[in-house]
Amino acid sequence: FWMIMAGFLGMASKFTECSLGQMYRQERPDGSIMGGAMYYLSRGLADMGLGFLGKILAVFFVILCIGGSLGGGNTFQVNQSLRALSETIPWLEDHGWVYGVVMTVLVGAVILGGIKSIAKVAEKIVPTMCGVYVIACLIVILGNVSAVPGAFGTIIEGAFTPMAGFGGMIGVLVQGFKRAAFSNEAGVGSAAIAHSAVRTKEPATEGIVSLLEPFIDTVVICTMTALVIIFTGALDTGLTGVDLTSAAFGAQFSFFPYILALAVLLFAFSTMLSWSYYGLKSWTYLFGEGKTKENVFKLIFCVFVVIGASMSLGPVIDFSDSMIFAMALPNIIGLYLLMPVVKREVNQYFAKIKSGEIRKVKGH
Repeated sequence: FWMIMAGFLGMASKFTECSLGQMYRQERPDGSIMGGAMYYLSRGLADMGLGFLGKILAVFFVILCIGGSLGGGNTFQVNQSLRALSETIPWLEDHGWVYGVVMTVLVGAVILGGIKSIAKVAEKIVPTMCGVYVIACLIVILGNVSAVPGAFGTIIEGAFTPMAGFGGMIGVLVQGFKRAAFSNEAGVGSAAIAHSAVRTKEPATEGIVSLLEPFIDTVVICTMTALVIIFTGALDTGLTGVDLTSAAFGAQFSFFPYILALAVLLFAFSTMLSWSYYGLKSWTYLFGEGKTKENVFKLIFCVFVVIGASMSLGPVIDFSDSMIFAMALPNIIGLYLLMPVVKREVNQYFAKIKSGEIRKVKGH
């Protein structure tokens, strides 16, 4: 329930930060784009006469983003994909380091060696796996349509009269917002780094595109997953993380844990590549650009891949949550201060549409 609420609220913050990412990005002479929260915090607040505060928030953000890339964008991904694969390949439970080394080689081949073929394969397969996952969810949900109202009743009841283990309603609320932020990155500022690289003349258009992400990811996909977990009775197994999802789908489709393991592996791999980019941009903002400096971060990132495969889930989640949640602090302060700038940009954009300055091109 609280993830859904956070998903709707996240649409606003995602729109704001990705619009700002476009507005304050910098283009290098070689055509490369540098953008993200650190740029709209430093440059945007400087334009408002708050340059010193902007620099402090920007440096604070990039330090936390580097930690977030090594935690939630790396060790957590390796850890959870290992858990999923261990369900189908039990041997890996006692040999996680082997999986860590393999993933290190694959990730390192892309970010260190510049091998793009692996990334291109993942780029094509991931949408397919996402489609398979959604279809599987729909099959389970449609097969239990009559139970949907009761399932939502369980979700709402759990939000306001939760199990004591979560520390009461406030504990569940915090947990829901944490998982939502981890899921869609809304308000965290990391997505603005990627969205700032998109070529567009109107920053507001990128904000509009980005606000769909929290809705699709958290409101739709995560809710579908929750319904499957409730329908299959997996909620009462005591499992957590990807093990819980695997058990839920396995109860309905005996073969699905294998598909889920592959999907989680591909999702983890693509997420790690994305966060390596976020972390690298933060690293170069802090220490400057240059091949040697960039390779230092890439090597550190690869080391954390092995660490993620060797640690238990608890410490990994705690570290990932702390870094990503902390990233939101300087970012949200900046978003609130820069809201008038975004409002002005949005008003100008819709005024251009209304006046006919921006026209819909036939066939597009």
